[in-house]
Amino acid sequence: MEITCNRCHQTVQAEDLYCPACGLPQLIYTTDGADGQLPAERWTEAVKDASMVDWKPAMRAAVALAVPAGLLSSGLTPAAGAGLLWMAAAAACAVWLYVRGQRPAWITIGAGARIGLVTGLLGAWLAFTVSGGVLFVDRFVLHHATQMDAEWKTTVEMSQQLTQQWASGMGPTDAAQAQSVRAQLQAWMLSPWGHAGIEAFDLAAYAIVLLFFAAGGGALGARLLARMRRPEV
Repeated sequence: MEITCNRCHQTVQAEDLYCPACGLPQLIYTTDGADGQLPAERWTEAVKDASMVDWKPAMRAAVALAVPAGLLSSGLTPAAGAGLLWMAAAAACAVWLYVRGQRPAWITIGAGARIGLVTGLLGAWLAFTVSGGVLFVDRFVLHHATQMDAEWKTTVEMSQQLTQQWASGMGPTDAAQAQSVRAQLQAWMLSPWGHAGIEAFDLAAYAIVLLFFAAGGGALGARLLARMRRPEV
């Protein structure tokens, strides 16, 4: 009896785990036991194969999507405000591009998360590097140091005012100690080292958040592909 794919109805050999035409995993029931395997065993092998990632094409897909996502998430463009969405979408698209190029029909959520994580590593590193480069150019090449320091001083003063309001309900001794701590903290934040350290910390924290969103986007992309392309059994 001829075996056909459940989706495209093309001829499939009894030993094939995937349709050679559309890539759909095959859950085939045979009556003659020619291949010596039960359907459950064949499906287990298909799932195991879907959890593995061929990293050479996966890296190509990750790089292709991480570069534009990293640039859009950096301080180079006004679109950086939506950087988390850019990175999640890039990871999901990298998973889709990998599946489309390899035609494995679908991959597991864990495999998608790993591809998304690699996409996020590349994109977050690029966003961190470009954002730091933009700050360097603004300060030392375009000579915007005075303006940047004035804006930073305003930000520090606003944060100190909020802290002072919070400490206003303390007793005299605690208020005096809090005032001393605020003065030291303000002096450090306004120093060149303090300003640079806080900027670097903010960029690093942003890169870490981008990484988590990329892993989530890759997992979501794999989940959507699995729902669309897994056979009904």
